[in-house]
Amino acid sequence: MTNKDKIKYFASGILVATLWFLVIGGICLLISSGVIGGKKDTGDGGAVTEANIEKIEHFQRLLETYYYEDVPKEDLADGVLYGLMETVGDPYTCYYSVEEMEELTADIEGIFHGIGAYLEMDYDKGYAKISGIIDGTPASESDIQVGDYVVEVDGTDTYEMTLTDVVAMIRGDEGTKVTLTLNRNGQEVEVTVTRQNIETPTVKYELLENDIAYITVTEFDDVTTSQFVEALAQMDLDNAKGLILDLRGNPGGNLSTVVEMCELMLPEGMIVYTEDKYGVRNEYECDGKHKFDLPLVVLIDGASASASEIMAGAIKDYELGTLVGTTTYGKGIVQKIFAYDDGSAAKITVSKYYTPNGYNIHGVGIEPDVVVEFDADLYLEDKTDNQLEKAIEVITEEING
Repeated sequence: MTNKDKIKYFASGILVATLWFLVIGGICLLISSGVIGGKKDTGDGGAVTEANIEKIEHFQRLLETYYYEDVPKEDLADGVLYGLMETVGDPYTCYYSVEEMEELTADIEGIFHGIGAYLEMDYDKGYAKISGIIDGTPASESDIQVGDYVVEVDGTDTYEMTLTDVVAMIRGDEGTKVTLTLNRNGQEVEVTVTRQNIETPTVKYELLENDIAYITVTEFDDVTTSQFVEALAQMDLDNAKGLILDLRGNPGGNLSTVVEMCELMLPEGMIVYTEDKYGVRNEYECDGKHKFDLPLVVLIDGASASASEIMAGAIKDYELGTLVGTTTYGKGIVQKIFAYDDGSAAKITVSKYYTPNGYNIHGVGIEPDVVVEFDADLYLEDKTDNQLEKAIEVITEEING
């Protein structure tokens, strides 16, 4: 069940149970952070008051006595916190259950325990389908093929399960086995695979014609910096004459990761700085020891967000490269995760970030130097990427100029 589904499911009980869980459950975010100083009755109309506590306790008894079904307290508690965060109106401020936090941690680290296959949901068929396989993983060394439908996992039918639930069943501790029953063109195939630690490939390198290096960064995880270093090293070995850095569709990731990667490219000076509502400012600077000195083009689009915009914004401010594509998403805010002992967590937007020249692009985005709308029809026709073609044109002119 997704966050959205859970919020809908528990919407009727959000107000009823919010204070009951925060006070009785003992994990009130406001109290633990000192915002209300641990007082039970603020006297200023705040949420945690004696009257509200009594009301919540009464509503709880009403639910227990009259609601036509039993309501699992664990589910109700999670629904409460989803709803509490939802009231802020910020899509990036949210609550993560234990299971969701485990998944988020794997995403942040870029390492997960699994078989190395990508899945997507085919809602018409009601089953998840193998959409891709990572090279060098157990899935790539097995009989699993792209296009296979996962109809059972360890004997459990997956029909109309959510994609999240199917993925959770396939993942598991390193060294353990999982058996998938696959439907391949109407025939059932059973494959048993041993799980291992999988490092998500977030950087792809390719040498194009005319010695142009092409590096795609899909997100900024813990593993991304080392992968980026390898790509830059390969670029040197290939004696590339210029670089096209593709950040299209990159939703962002770790602030620390993008800062590390910018340190491998930018001149001496500011990379990015953040500022919270109290005016507290944190600055991230580059020593300039690894300034990139070849022609550079950065591809961006409306799905380039957050950390992608930090990198693209810094490159634009320093006039280190040419931005090609369309205006970026415009996410100029930073989140912090507050973890609890039970494994759950709250993610809260804590500050805005600014490019080296002092621009906050939240809700605005970064405009490219060369505007090129992506031609989807052309791509579907013969796989021609017109934005990449324009980037090649621009960088070739710079190389030959």
